[in-house]
Amino acid sequence: MAVSDQIEQLIEAPIESLGYELLGVEYIKNGRDTVLRIYIDSSQGISIEDCERVSHQVSGILEVEDPISTAYSLEVSSPGFDRPLFKEKDFVRFAGAEAKVSMKLPVQGRRNFKGMLEGFSDGNILIEVDGEVYELPLTKLAKARLVA
Repeated sequence: MAVSDQIEQLIEAPIESLGYELLGVEYIKNGRDTVLRIYIDSSQGISIEDCERVSHQVSGILEVEDPISTAYSLEVSSPGFDRPLFKEKDFVRFAGAEAKVSMKLPVQGRRNFKGMLEGFSDGNILIEVDGEVYELPLTKLAKARLVA
């Protein structure tokens, strides 16, 4: 199981108990620097105080469970205008919006797609690029964001 998936399982219920939605988790290793970025949202929006509150809660959980053995920086963030997309429900919710999608492995000879989200079906992100609809397996997703 990927580190980000493991962490998501550990923190999703506690974050929801605080009244926030866990949108997703990014675990990014860049040389010696490692960042754990957690995206949250709520119907009232997200303030700096909300991020601090979640950061404090998550820090305690990660300290006890210790899923990451190396040093890392923890960031808690709102989704922002170029909202990251992680789950099936994200691709359904934002169908009709423009997005950038990057895959871990090529699909039909390409890894990067920029176009209109068409939804989600049978485990695949549907995105129209230049008049052609591509089916991209969610399990092979590197990252996806709305275009601001």
